[in-house]
Amino acid sequence: MSTVARRAIRPTPARLDEVSKAIIDQLQQDGRRSYAAIGKVVGLSEAAVRQRVQRLVDTGVMQIVAVTDPLQVGFPRAAMIGIHIDGDVEAAADELESMPEVDYLVICAGGFDVMAEVVAEDDDHLLEIVNRRIRAVPGVRNTETFVYLKLRKQIYSWGTR
Repeated sequence: MSTVARRAIRPTPARLDEVSKAIIDQLQQDGRRSYAAIGKVVGLSEAAVRQRVQRLVDTGVMQIVAVTDPLQVGFPRAAMIGIHIDGDVEAAADELESMPEVDYLVICAGGFDVMAEVVAEDDDHLLEIVNRRIRAVPGVRNTETFVYLKLRKQIYSWGTR
């Protein structure tokens, strides 16, 4: 999606009723839970749960995905990289976003213009990502890399509890 198109899209926050929040909560506990089982908990039929889930997915409120452990799939090195940008931050972010090793990217205020989480096969791969690719993006002034030593908490339950 182009920067111009992304700027034009200003999603309004969804107003979720308690039933939709309960459905999301059920799926956050177990993404493979059946619609029938969810229906019993939230008081809806299987078909009604299916329709609500589809609406939540279609409107971008949620995604149903498999989350992998990078260590288990061959990416034992992860890092957060703080990036200072000179010039158009969104143009630089567009290029960073296209890198397959970048799994999380935010434009932010504060000490950095952009924060990018990356996963790598090893330290040499991480060096290649930072030195040859991220620093080569037009506008990137400098970077600071925060190597992850141990993941202590990772949750996906925003907005339902």
